[in-house]
Amino acid sequence: MSTAYTPRPIDPGTLAELRRCDDAGRECVPYVDHEGGSPLRCCLRRVAPGERVALVSYAPLRRWAAGSGAAPGAYDEQGPVFIHAEPCAGPEEGREGYPFSRAGTLRVLRRYDARGRIVGGRLLEITEAAADDLDAAFGEAFADPAVALVHVRAVEYGCFQYEVRRGD
Repeated sequence: MSTAYTPRPIDPGTLAELRRCDDAGRECVPYVDHEGGSPLRCCLRRVAPGERVALVSYAPLRRWAAGSGAAPGAYDEQGPVFIHAEPCAGPEEGREGYPFSRAGTLRVLRRYDARGRIVGGRLLEITEAAADDLDAAFGEAFADPAVALVHVRAVEYGCFQYEVRRGD
């Protein structure tokens, strides 16, 4: 199923930086994930058992603000994300649906304006019609002309999943 909006992975240039030093100033420490299952933000899929990954601190709003000239102030936050330890090909070509959208999961869609300030949010329980659920939630968010981007986060740990920008 295709989607109306484009989930953005972490861009390759930022990934290269995070593989050296993360957004909290810590050196990247790769390891082999023998169990798998964690969400990868570089290619928007789950870790396969045996893959070499790293858990790094990432500040998505700070990174976006640096390129857009926004000043998010206190809304700037960082948190843990999983990435491949070495460069990967990114999201699979022709991937269907939204990543990490299994029925029954809860997501928070946090809306930001062009200044990088929170202008609303929504709690969403994903159903079997995940793409329709998320299409509607993004449509609702971008119906507000003040919304420049939306961050999707997991409720359980607050982890950043991916970003969708106006016009994507």
